[in-house]
Amino acid sequence: MSTPRFTAAELDEAFAGFQAVVAEVAQTRDWDRWADQFTVDADYVEHAMGTFKGREQIRKWINKTMHSFPGSHMTGYPSLWHVVDAPTSRVICEVDNPMRDPGDGTIITATNITILTYAGDGLWSREEDVYNPLLFGTAAMKWCRKAAELGTIDAPAQEWMDTVGVMFDRG
Repeated sequence: MSTPRFTAAELDEAFAGFQAVVAEVAQTRDWDRWADQFTVDADYVEHAMGTFKGREQIRKWINKTMHSFPGSHMTGYPSLWHVVDAPTSRVICEVDNPMRDPGDGTIITATNITILTYAGDGLWSREEDVYNPLLFGTAAMKWCRKAAELGTIDAPAQEWMDTVGVMFDRG
């Protein structure tokens, strides 16, 4: 059996750095900073949207996604737990995706499992997000209904609710 490329401690440290950037980006909305954490030839597997090849494709996709509803209304992306697998250079975690307060303190969120492959020097060569798009859509629709009820819904959320959101309306 070969020696792992990175130790568990190195993977934990790299993941802590990744999470620090994620927390910063949640505040600044500078998704370019997030994309810069990937190697130039990285793969990003997004089961509902496809696979993005290379940092620049990842950058283009993440900026579009996170600057439009519902991504634009998510306030953070904290890891609820994580494990490292040194033999594969991977970190597996559950990510929470809470949406902003619709106006009455309600917390609406959905989670996903993320598998990150570390390449060294603070860069990741692959990310795969595993989740149920129906649960994310249902959470976004719940947020829209609550914000509409409270009179706090904005135009992008209203447009999403009126078009895409109808697929997720569960009452």
